[in-house]
Amino acid sequence: MFETFEHKADVGVRGKGNTIESAFEECAKAMISVMVDINSIEPKKSHVIKIKSTDESTLLINFLNELLFLKDKKKMIYSKFRVNIEENMNEDDLKEFNLKATCFGEKIDLKKHEFLVDVKAATYSQLKVKQENKTFVAQCIVDV
Repeated sequence: MFETFEHKADVGVRGKGNTIESAFEECAKAMISVMVDINSIEPKKSHVIKIKSTDESTLLINFLNELLFLKDKKKMIYSKFRVNIEENMNEDDLKEFNLKATCFGEKIDLKKHEFLVDVKAATYSQLKVKQENKTFVAQCIVDV
């Protein structure tokens, strides 16, 4: 399940799922849905994203911002995501999270994809990645 929530001049995005991976996937869908009707995006092409971070919260921000980079620089928009997150120890014996996401979407076509607003960045405001009871939640505020 994904949803958006009000935040002064910006918009909050939240993803919930049975796993941390599904919460990340749903949060990405929420962010995309702020910009465009997610149902108008066909999963014609795939792209793999790999990100490392020392914590899950920063991993979420970097994942969402990478999707925005691909939108702005590669003119790609995605509607489906398959996320895998592994926890390892790096060479300094510090915890490290490795995200590998396969993103499915297509080239932006302004005749087909009517952009409502342009999300500029995922921010650390109201950032949360945690398990609440049996549900994982991933959320942040996006700058529009």
